[in-house]
Amino acid sequence: MAELNRPFSFTKKQTVFQIMDIKFNYIIIVLFFNALISQAQEKRGATIPWATYEAEDMKTTGTILGPKYDPYQVETESSGQKCVKFNAKGQFVEFTAAADANSIVIRFSLPDSQNGNGTNSTLGIYANGKLIKNCRITSHYAWLYGKYPFTNNPGAGVPRHFYDEVRIKDMKIRKGDLIRIKREDQEGDDADYSIIDLADLENIAPPLKAPANSLSITNKIFGGSDLSADYTQAFKNCIAKAAETGKQVWIPVGTFKITGDIDVPANVTIQGAGMWYSTLAGDEALYSDMNKRVRLKGDGNNIHLADFAITGKLNYRKDNEPNDGIVGSYGTNSTISRIWIEHTKVGMWIENSQNLTVTDCRMRNTMADGINFCVGMSKSTIKNCSTRGTGDDCFAIWPTTFRTQQFSPGQNLIINCTAQLPFLANGAAIYGGESNKISHCSFVDISPGSAILISTTFPTESKDKSINNNFSGTTVIEDCDIKTSGGFDHDWDWRAAVEICVDKRSIKGIEMRNLNIVNSLSNGLSVIAKNVGEQIGVLANTTLQNVNVSNYGIGVKDRYGLYISSGAHGSLGIKKSNIREIKNVSDNFSIVQ
Repeated sequence: MAELNRPFSFTKKQTVFQIMDIKFNYIIIVLFFNALISQAQEKRGATIPWATYEAEDMKTTGTILGPKYDPYQVETESSGQKCVKFNAKGQFVEFTAAADANSIVIRFSLPDSQNGNGTNSTLGIYANGKLIKNCRITSHYAWLYGKYPFTNNPGAGVPRHFYDEVRIKDMKIRKGDLIRIKREDQEGDDADYSIIDLADLENIAPPLKAPANSLSITNKIFGGSDLSADYTQAFKNCIAKAAETGKQVWIPVGTFKITGDIDVPANVTIQGAGMWYSTLAGDEALYSDMNKRVRLKGDGNNIHLADFAITGKLNYRKDNEPNDGIVGSYGTNSTISRIWIEHTKVGMWIENSQNLTVTDCRMRNTMADGINFCVGMSKSTIKNCSTRGTGDDCFAIWPTTFRTQQFSPGQNLIINCTAQLPFLANGAAIYGGESNKISHCSFVDISPGSAILISTTFPTESKDKSINNNFSGTTVIEDCDIKTSGGFDHDWDWRAAVEICVDKRSIKGIEMRNLNIVNSLSNGLSVIAKNVGEQIGVLANTTLQNVNVSNYGIGVKDRYGLYISSGAHGSLGIKKSNIREIKNVSDNFSIVQ
């Protein structure tokens, strides 16, 4: 490419045709590279290093279930609203590996027990008829019941959160191998059935090596010993020494038990061997104590976390208990990269950070949000991250004021991210702030809410009303793909795949452009409102441009490409869009095309 930047220079011997030919070839090359750049910019969703194989597309001796779209159904929570059920031991699914792999993730469901503590089963993984590995699975971390914030008591009815996942590495799978996942018959298996939703195959890289002059948490001077020990204090001691010396903290290959808060001060880097190799794990026996969980708390500028996993042991939700996972304030110019988090209350709940970048992280099977940018988040980015099986918004920007904000919230970005299969709430939600943006993202199977929700439902104003972080500037939603989303919300009935909720407060300045909305369970788009007395919100300065809605209402009848509810006030502009069946039942709302 450097040669292309040199200016043209021609000799006297060159003919006009030669010169034109050179210019023509130059233009073609430039157009080619511009096309490549444009194609890269247009990519929607996270770059996924694994291949997903859907159970219903595999050869099977089990029973294919679905599709179904009603709430409280395992099919509805399944990828593509289909799955495979093994009613008898020995039943299987099998598929041909399209590429080499050394790891597998299986998304499964088992029935709950009568006491809500879960049941157990065994899956056998075979390659070309040979057993590779047996893996134990449990529904202990699945199944919730009743009204929000839910209970583990099956007697409360209306179940949700049917699925969990198991991940296995150190396998040898070659392209073309016939992979079988079979329900085995092992001692201690008490599940009446097994359900398989999908399998991910991934060829993970070897573990990273310790950086030069780093400090390992396993060093005996910090109190580290064998892997069965509690590493909480050793981890703290290592971080303290790293803060003193300027060296990095190293988490080597292994699973390290953590039973308390790990405070991370300014200018500290914590580096692991990889999200498949270095794991901070909770202690199941202690996890009912909210103070004995895996919780990394940022408290300063220039903090860097990378290449490890956090595995909690939480199987219930109580919002009055603090979040576990990655929490706290990361000041200015911090990074969080390539981290896998599961079985915690949230994946990440970040506050008071500016120029924070969260990249290449995976949130799986949390009890609440995947990643939430909360109090005082400014000019920060979530990039190339993926979520699956979260218990609240996959990605959220909520500039609330329940503690002092250190930065004026706004100008945050969610870009090139993929959200799938939450069992509550939405794919991405923005609840206020100045000029936030969602760009180049993919939302698939968001069955309990909207793929994208813009809403004033949650408070963003201080009690003394001196701070008001309601929407300002221009909120942008652009270049996103949305599929099989817009399902039943337990509080709001059926939500649209993309919804603007003007809930008692006004929203001004939204631009939605270049959206593809396919197979919405309910409406494709909607503007809805809740008005209480004189609290009437008005939508203004909002436009849809190049928004395409195709095939909506596949889960519930009498739905529309765009629906405006009776309580809505304000206006909406539509440009160059393909939206069939626009229904406006409000006398106080206008649509300008």
